[in-house]
Amino acid sequence: MKLIAGILTVIGCVLGGYAAMGGHVEVLWQPWEYVIILGAAIGAFIIGNPGPVLKGLGGVMGTLMKGPRYKKEAYVELLGLQFTLFKLVQSKGLLALEPHIENPHESSIFTRFPTFSHNHHAVEFLCDYLRMVTLGTNVVHEMESLMDQELETHHQEQERLVSAVQSLADGTPALGIVAAVLGVIKTMGAISEPPEVLGHLIGGALVGTFFGVFVAYGFFGPMAQSLKNTFEAESKYFLAIKSGLLAHMSGYAPAIAVEFARKSLFSEVRPTFAEVDEATGKLPAVT
Repeated sequence: MKLIAGILTVIGCVLGGYAAMGGHVEVLWQPWEYVIILGAAIGAFIIGNPGPVLKGLGGVMGTLMKGPRYKKEAYVELLGLQFTLFKLVQSKGLLALEPHIENPHESSIFTRFPTFSHNHHAVEFLCDYLRMVTLGTNVVHEMESLMDQELETHHQEQERLVSAVQSLADGTPALGIVAAVLGVIKTMGAISEPPEVLGHLIGGALVGTFFGVFVAYGFFGPMAQSLKNTFEAESKYFLAIKSGLLAHMSGYAPAIAVEFARKSLFSEVRPTFAEVDEATGKLPAVT
C-alpha cells in the first residue's frame, strides 16, 4: 500500500500541478519517446547485470509492495526458537541438537516456529553453525569471522540488485536527453512548417527530457532506496541469529544469550524484555 500511495502521489502532484498551471496533459502523451527511453534503459540494464540479478528483478515489485518480511512477531518467534535450542543444550548437552539440525523440517522444535522453519536461508544459516558447534568449534571470534563473511556475501548479493535499480535512476535522465535530441532532429527536418507545427514538435521533443528525469527521481531512485532499506531491515534477522549463537557459545545462560540477540534489532521491531520473557515462559518444556 505504501508503494501504491507513493506512486499515486508522485503522478497526481506532477500531472495535477501541470494541469492546474494551464498545461495540456495530452501533449505529454508521446509514446515513441517513452519507447526510446525505457527500451534503451532495459537494454542497458541487461548489458550491465549478470543473470542472477536479471532473475532477481522479477521479485523486486513484490519486495517493494510488501516491505520487510519480518515483523515484531517474527522476531519474538526467532528469540523463542533460540531460547528453546539453548535450553536444550543446557539440559541435555550439544549432541541433543543433532536430530534437529540434521533434519530441521522434521524437527519437533523447528516446526513449533513456522515463520522461521519456512525460511530456507535462515534454517540453513542456523543449522550450519549449530552443526559446527556440535562438531567441536568453540573459538568464538573465529566463528564470528566466518558468520560475518557469509552475511557480507549475502549483503553483496542484495546490494547488486539495489545497484541495478539505482543504475536505472542514474541512466534515464541521460536517455531522456537522447530522446529529446532525436526529437529535435525530427523537428529540424520540418523547419519549413508553420510555428504552431514546430511548437508541437519541439514540445514533443522536450517530453523526452521530462520523462527521463521524472521516472528517474520519481520512481527508480526511490525504489532503489526502498529496496536498500528493506534488505537492511531483513539483515537484522540474521544478525539476531548470529548474536544469540555467539553469546551462547561464550557460555551465557539461554535467557542472556537471547537478550544479546534482542539488542541487535531495530527499535521499531524489537520486543521488550518483558515481551520476550513472557513468550519464552509460555514455551513447552524441551524434550
